[in-house]
Amino acid sequence: MKEIRTVGIVGTGTMGTGIATNVAQHGIAVRLYDARPEAAQAAIAQAKAFWAKSVERGRLAAAAAEEAAGRLTVAGGLGELAGADLVIEAIFEDFELKARLFEELSRLLPADTLIATNTSCLRVSELARHVARPERFLGLHYFSPAQINPIVEVVRGEATAPATVEAGLAFCRATGKKPITCKDAYGFAINRFFCPYTNEACRLLDEGLASTAEVDAVAEEAVGAAAGPFRVQNLIKPRINLHAIRNLAPLGPFYAPATSLVEVGEADRNWEIGEVGEIPRERRAVIRDRLRLGVFLAVLQELDEGVAAPADIDTGAREALRFSKPPCALMDELGQAEVERIVAPALARYGLPRPASLDRVGHLTS
Repeated sequence: MKEIRTVGIVGTGTMGTGIATNVAQHGIAVRLYDARPEAAQAAIAQAKAFWAKSVERGRLAAAAAEEAAGRLTVAGGLGELAGADLVIEAIFEDFELKARLFEELSRLLPADTLIATNTSCLRVSELARHVARPERFLGLHYFSPAQINPIVEVVRGEATAPATVEAGLAFCRATGKKPITCKDAYGFAINRFFCPYTNEACRLLDEGLASTAEVDAVAEEAVGAAAGPFRVQNLIKPRINLHAIRNLAPLGPFYAPATSLVEVGEADRNWEIGEVGEIPRERRAVIRDRLRLGVFLAVLQELDEGVAAPADIDTGAREALRFSKPPCALMDELGQAEVERIVAPALARYGLPRPASLDRVGHLTS
C-alpha cells in the first residue's frame, strides 16, 4: 500500500484551503497550486490564522502551529506537484474544467502518483476516463469546514483499484478523519439524502404547509438536526445547494429541485428566516413527516443500490451533518410500518417502486 508523505492540492478556494490546513497539521507536507498564485499565498495565510486561533484557545501548541506552517509551500506550476504521493483536485464543480486538469496531471505526474477528486456531485467513474491509469484515481469528498469536519467520503470508481481505496482510507485516518467508503453514485452516501431533505423543506414552503422558521424549528424533532435546513442552506449558500440537487436529476423526479429553491438559488439570495410562534400539532406532524420522507426514501434507495453500509450512512449523518437521530437507526426505532407510512405518499406521487430495503427496517443497524 502506498504511503502518503507529500500531498499536492490543486485549487485553493474554501475546500482546498481547508484540506491543506488539515493535512499539514497532521505532519504531511503540502504543495499548493492555484492558477492565481496570490490565491495560494492567501490559503497559507488563512491556514496560519486558523492555527493561531487554535493556539489561543489551547487546542494546539504554538510549536505545532509553527511546524504545520512550515509544511505548506506554493507550487509555481502543475509540474512541481510531480514529487507528491497524492494529488487532490479541489477546483470549481465543472466537469470540463476537471477533465482537462486530469488530462494535464496525467501527463505530468509519475505513473504511481495517486490522484483524487474532491467533487461533491460529479461521477468519479466519468472523471476517471480522463486519467491515465484510472486504477489510481478515487474520490476524497471532504465536508465543510474541511479543517474541522471529521467525515471524508472515500469513493471507489468503476476502475479504482482496491489498493488505491486502502491508501485513501489510511491517509484519511492519518490526518484525523473518519472515512466512510461508498460506491460511485449520484450524491455518494451523504448528499444522496441531505439534498432531498433540504428539498422537501423547500417543497413544504411551495405548498404553503409551513414557513421557513417552522420547518427549522421542527427539524430537531424530525432528525435531531443541530440547525434546520434553511439555516444550513444559508451557511452553504442556496445556489450551491441548488447546484448539488440539480446534479441528482438522473435519479428521477423525486430529486427535482423545488420551485422556491430554484428561485432563491438562481438569484443567489439567502432564505429569510423569521421568528417562530406556536406550531399547531397537526402542522408539526406534517413537517416532521416530510423532512423524514426526504431522508428515508433516499436512504432506502441507496441501500438498495449498495452505495454505502447503514453504519457508514449513520456515521456520516451524525458527524458531517450533526443529525443526532441518524436515518438507519431512526428507521429501526420507528419500525417498518411507520417508515412505510411516511414514504408511501411519495412512492405513489412519483411512481416509484417500493424499496426492497423497507423489509429490513427494524434490523438495519443490527
